[in-house]
Amino acid sequence: MIAATELHSAAPTGTTPSRRSLATDQDQRHPSVGDRLVYAVGDIHGRLDLLEELICEICRDALKTSPELRPLVIPLGDYIDRGPQSAGVLALLVELCRNNAFEVRPLRGNHEQALLAFLDDPRVGPSWAQFGGGATLSSYGVPAPRADDSPQAWETASTQLKQALPSEQLVLLRKTEFMICVGDYAFVHAGLRPDARLDEQTPNDLMWIRTEFLNHRSHLEKRVVHGHSAQTGAQVLPWRIGIDTGAYATGVLTALRLHNTEQTLMHASFGARRL
Repeated sequence: MIAATELHSAAPTGTTPSRRSLATDQDQRHPSVGDRLVYAVGDIHGRLDLLEELICEICRDALKTSPELRPLVIPLGDYIDRGPQSAGVLALLVELCRNNAFEVRPLRGNHEQALLAFLDDPRVGPSWAQFGGGATLSSYGVPAPRADDSPQAWETASTQLKQALPSEQLVLLRKTEFMICVGDYAFVHAGLRPDARLDEQTPNDLMWIRTEFLNHRSHLEKRVVHGHSAQTGAQVLPWRIGIDTGAYATGVLTALRLHNTEQTLMHASFGARRL
């Protein structure tokens, strides 16, 4: 394990990546991803600064672990909205997907779903604006209407966003997946419906579910790695690991590193404040 102080010395001023191992004795099944090296990245929400630092640390860690392994990076969704650099985050994800050093498989969050819906139907705009859509529009240079502005204002914004959104970013958004399974783990944005099998889960649940999943207290088909429900720290339970640490508000972006049965939390932080 790289000490947090060593990571701090290698980081840009004001940005502090760190990591800590997770005990697995609470889960007697010792879930594994086999010989894969997997990094799941929590909700980014426009924090390009944190994503850049976390990706640098992932690169360093992957090379140290095994230069021969091609890491699998699974961003868990909610790349956009709320934070200031949604356009930059999507541009970096496109770049990462083109990098043969990684296998990158982005998941779709409810915020990406809202953006895609807005492109198809501007009437979605006012509801999207209520949970951060205006920040995404601004990042593309599109004036953000108020939630109570006229339908014509939202139609104009939708048209302008279509023109401003690079085609490769739109392709990335439309190709995002809803669930990825690796070994004993299932990676999703929001969670799973506890009373349904993996093959019965709906995209709506995978992107939006909260209460039923968070209140569940026993093992599921696979151990679930998810974001969506922000906390000031990662939630580590035998049946799920939640790594949405509210990056846009707390200044802390979290990733989960998995290799065989090893589990390690990694963080990049800057300008932390209360969630």
